[in-house]
Amino acid sequence: MAEPVTIARPYAEAAFKLAREQNALPAWSDALELINAVVADAQIAALIDAPNVGAAQLEGVIIGAVGNNLSGEARNFVQVLVQNRRLSLIVQIRDMYESLRRYHEGAMEATVVSALPLADGQLQSLVATLEKKYGRKITAKVELDPKLIGGLKIMVGDKVIDATVRGKLDAMAAALTH
Repeated sequence: MAEPVTIARPYAEAAFKLAREQNALPAWSDALELINAVVADAQIAALIDAPNVGAAQLEGVIIGAVGNNLSGEARNFVQVLVQNRRLSLIVQIRDMYESLRRYHEGAMEATVVSALPLADGQLQSLVATLEKKYGRKITAKVELDPKLIGGLKIMVGDKVIDATVRGKLDAMAAALTH
């Protein structure tokens, strides 16, 4: 079976294309966040996979829950997701849409994984280096992973820079065995 992100990609790209054509990127971000919040509700989440709930019923519940807070196109998007049984992928669709939006607006997000907290100066220096490398505005979030021996793992878009001690040890081990 395909990965959820692979299945979600065409929906995110379609929403992004429509939002760009309408010059409504922020409105679509809000709409996808609202749909996600509704689908995350425990009662509605239970209905998504319930075999006795038809697509029309589920669609009515979702549209009823969001009220008049969605545009006609966003309501149609909900209908497509329900009919194709893809409503459970809304988190991936929203995240991918936001990634496309950031890229379109000239920004990228980086995730920095470190064993220890980074000082503000270290993070600012790292962000400046990444902005120079990618030629885009970078927003960084730091995650702590005490399992790392030392160093950093940096994920920008679909690129991973592994500058951890564990990564270097693994690379040396692979070089020695081959």
